[in-house]
Amino acid sequence: MSPAAATPAGDRCTSEHALRLVIATCTVDYAGRLSAHLPPATRLLLLKADGSVSVHADGGAYKPLNWMSPPCRLAESADRWVASNDKGEVLTILLHEVHGELTYDCGPDPGLRKDGVEAHLQELLAANPHALELGMSLVRREHQTDIGPVDLLCRDADGHAVAVEVKRRGEIDGVEQLTRYLERLDLDGRLRPVRGILAAQQVKPQARALATARGISCVEIDYDELRGIDKGRLTLF
Repeated sequence: MSPAAATPAGDRCTSEHALRLVIATCTVDYAGRLSAHLPPATRLLLLKADGSVSVHADGGAYKPLNWMSPPCRLAESADRWVASNDKGEVLTILLHEVHGELTYDCGPDPGLRKDGVEAHLQELLAANPHALELGMSLVRREHQTDIGPVDLLCRDADGHAVAVEVKRRGEIDGVEQLTRYLERLDLDGRLRPVRGILAAQQVKPQARALATARGISCVEIDYDELRGIDKGRLTLF
C-alpha cells in the first residue's frame, strides 16, 4: 500500500472508488427483518464505494458479522454511525474507541475474469437457455447492474425475468452474489419480480440449502453433455 495513496485518519475521500477501513471497539445493533446485537469488542468496520457498510471480526474468513447492503444512508457523529435504507432496516454502530482509520483509493476494478470452463459454460447456456428450463429465452449476456453484471438475464415461458449466475462450483458466495443482483434488479419496474438461478457443474449442499431458503433455484450442469446438448439434459433442483 502506497502511503501517498492513503488519506489520513478522519479525512473523507471523495473518490467513487474509495475504501474506508476503521478498527474500533464498538457495539452493534441491527433492526429490520429481525433483530441482532453484538456486544462490545474490537472489530473492523468496512465502508465501500458501493455504499455498503460491514462489520468484521478477526475470524470467519470473508463473511461479516453484520452488514448493510447498498444503497444505504450513513449518518455519522463522534461516537455513533447509523446506516439505514428504504426497507426500514437500521444498523447502529456505537463507537467506544477508534484505534485506527484509513481511506484508500483502490481505483476502478476490472471485474471478475471467469476461467475458460466457466466462461464457456456461460456462452453455451446463452446459446441454449432452454437447457436451464423449458421455455427459457435469453435477453442479454452480462446484464449490468449498479453493483456489477449478472451473467445471463433471461425470460421464462411466462415472460418473467430470470437472473442466472454461472459458476464452476456453486458455493455460498455464489448464492450471496446472486442475491445482491436480484435485490438490484428488483428495483427496475420493467423486470420486477426477478427470480434467480444458480447454474454450476456442482452445487454444494450448504449453497443449495441457502439458495432454497431465498427462493433461488439451482441447476447442476454436466459440462460435457452441455457441449453436445442434444445428447444430455440438465437436472433442476
